[in-house]
Amino acid sequence: MWAFHSTIDGLLELTPAVANLQVEAIRVPDGGDVLREGSEIDLSVGPLPGGPRQHFTSVITEREELADEAYFVDEMETGPMATWRHTHRFRRVGDRTQLIDHVEYESGYGDLVDRALQPGFALAFAYRHRKTREKLDGDET
Repeated sequence: MWAFHSTIDGLLELTPAVANLQVEAIRVPDGGDVLREGSEIDLSVGPLPGGPRQHFTSVITEREELADEAYFVDEMETGPMATWRHTHRFRRVGDRTQLIDHVEYESGYGDLVDRALQPGFALAFAYRHRKTREKLDGDET
């Protein structure tokens, strides 16, 4: 599960098609495929047909792998949200892995808008968790 979530391919597979996600550029410090601390990803989404694409840059600000737990954090450097900090945590539980997503965000348009966005984010993360289980087909999920 850790390896699956550590590459741009994992992100692409876990993003609903309706988001119309495009990876514009990836900058990885060592030039490899694994998104390490310091990696920068330029992305855009265009969920509305004919509407303008929203561009943003996400930076991996933390990444650590321990014996029974691993995590990484991505933060929106530029984009439509005033702040976005997403912690992806993976914990070994017996012979399985527990995936925990924690997101801290502010839209920049006030608490009412922040609360209105919450159900959409909850659906998106439920989708991501389901797709992770399907992709890994019971292997460490």
